[in-house]
Amino acid sequence: MSNDGIDEVLAERQKTHGDWMANARIAQAMKGVWRQEEGWKRLSVGQREALEMIAAKVGRILSGDPNHVDHWVDIAGYAALVAKQLDGDGHG
Repeated sequence: MSNDGIDEVLAERQKTHGDWMANARIAQAMKGVWRQEEGWKRLSVGQREALEMIAAKVGRILSGDPNHVDHWVDIAGYAALVAKQLDGDGHG
């Protein structure tokens, strides 16, 4: 992909995902708080990853388009993966 193609994709994503640095700041702030909680240590790697991905999606919602349905669907999907893991249907 050429730089023009990358720039085009990034410009399009900014419409739905918002400013990259704002997104990163929001997500990293949430992750930092969560990682300091005692309960973080009790989570499986799948649960931790799901929460971190959810933090990224929340960052996109808060810095980008809150009406972009994919953000909400993705959050539900990560929560569903953990639920499947807990039910014994997921991997790991």
